[in-house]
Amino acid sequence: MSLVASEVRWRKPSILPGFGLAFGLTLSVMCLIVLIPLAALVIKAASAGPADILAIATSPRTLAALRLSFGAAFIAAIVNAAFGLLIAWILVRYRFPGRRLIDAAVDLPFALPTAVAGIALSAIYAPNGWVGSIAEAHGFKIAYTPTGVLVALIFIGLPFVVRSVQPVLEESEVDIEEAAALLGASRLRTIFRVILPAVAPALLTGFVLAFARAIGEYGSVIFIAGNIPMISEIAPLLIVIRLEQFDYAGAAVVGMLMLLAAFLLIFLINLLQAWSRKRLGDV
Repeated sequence: MSLVASEVRWRKPSILPGFGLAFGLTLSVMCLIVLIPLAALVIKAASAGPADILAIATSPRTLAALRLSFGAAFIAAIVNAAFGLLIAWILVRYRFPGRRLIDAAVDLPFALPTAVAGIALSAIYAPNGWVGSIAEAHGFKIAYTPTGVLVALIFIGLPFVVRSVQPVLEESEVDIEEAAALLGASRLRTIFRVILPAVAPALLTGFVLAFARAIGEYGSVIFIAGNIPMISEIAPLLIVIRLEQFDYAGAAVVGMLMLLAAFLLIFLINLLQAWSRKRLGDV
């Protein structure tokens, strides 16, 4: 009896038929596009043997590349979360000349080829570039350093946060903010008690998307990073280097390490997002 009740709860009645067919197609597509390639990556990495896997995973060059990739991606996602929320707020709450132009420009990193973005960034932030020459005059170098990696990751991740938060701000009622002000709430209190709780789930979604995008970014980073081992070498570049050396198993090991670390971090962030939705309400 309990098994029947559990099945009834699992398969809720729907107006539209075809649950079995849709569910089967979903699983098939997920297996063909996602699960099977990832399983092949794990199998290829396992072919290297436990000793080689441990040696590659604990080598200083691999650890430095992973540290830079994940650390820069995390910092870039935090910066994008802050400025993406600000940009989305300005685009939704204010009307000014050139607003539609700025709104369209937000999506440019989506459409721009990553190699073109890397060349443009390196031209601007190189020691002889517009911004890089000014920074060089003050003793600060951007291009060909970890700072250059961070700049590239911020550039490619910003649209994810803006486009995640913008629809939520458009649907939120301005009357609630005005009511909070009429009740005596200060601007900071209104921001932290009214606005941020409403956009927090969407903001976390944008953060996760920007973080995940930045972890595997390659094209826009290699032109501005300098690719110096132990300093500005990212993990995707290390994979490409091993592939060029025909070390396919070693490349698969580094890829598997990135996959495991990214999965754990994104899983934890998704748990935090689910907790925030449950606590603050689904918006």
